Amino acid sequence: MRSPPALTLADNTFATPLNSRPADFGVDLVWHSATKYLNGHSDVSAGVIAGPAELLNRIWDVGLLTGAPLGPIDAWLLLRGMRTLPLRVPRHNANGQALAEALSEHPAVAKVHYPGLASHPQHKLAASQMSGFGGVLGIEFTGGFEMADAFLGKLRYSLRSASLGGVESPAVHPASMWRGMLSKEQIAESVPLGLVRLAAGTEDTADLVADALAAADAVHTTAASA
Repeated sequence: MRSPPALTLADNTFATPLNSRPADFGVDLVWHSATKYLNGHSDVSAGVIAGPAELLNRIWDVGLLTGAPLGPIDAWLLLRGMRTLPLRVPRHNANGQALAEALSEHPAVAKVHYPGLASHPQHKLAASQMSGFGGVLGIEFTGGFEMADAFLGKLRYSLRSASLGGVESPAVHPASMWRGMLSKEQIAESVPLGLVRLAAGTEDTADLVADALAAADAVHTTAASA
């Protein structure tokens, strides 16, 4: 007897339905942290799952039992945010691309992880599946932990925050975030010490790029004079 086909699931939070539609490639269930781009205003905690009715009906029954459905005001705030999603996502895409291109050429930066860059190892795959590359990029600094942490302190537009997807441009240094929970060895094994995650918001593109380059210039100058 043949086994039933495997159920496939995809987290589409970072891409949003505007940039990627996993169901078009045969994925059964697609979910989003609606707290992020779908809401877009950093004032709701929610999740969304989409897929065939026969699967969603089973999930819905469990959701009712566990109390997962949103309250009315949360649902209204999420609906409000989704109405502006097609307006916001193109700006997130443009800002992410501009920041990635500008920072990839900076001497303080060892590597930029962003699928919109031709240098990304999966750029061609991403381009074949996506209409935009989103606003989230990973930046590895040549000076490791200290330079990455200092970079965040020099930014004017970006505040330290672990979330993303709103109109602001939060940034986080994962090694600092996990420092109180993991040993140095565990952190070094799981995430580059010089990595910063920057999530481009909807601010003016030129302002964001100028701010990021000024912060990179400052940490590079400090490192060179040390």
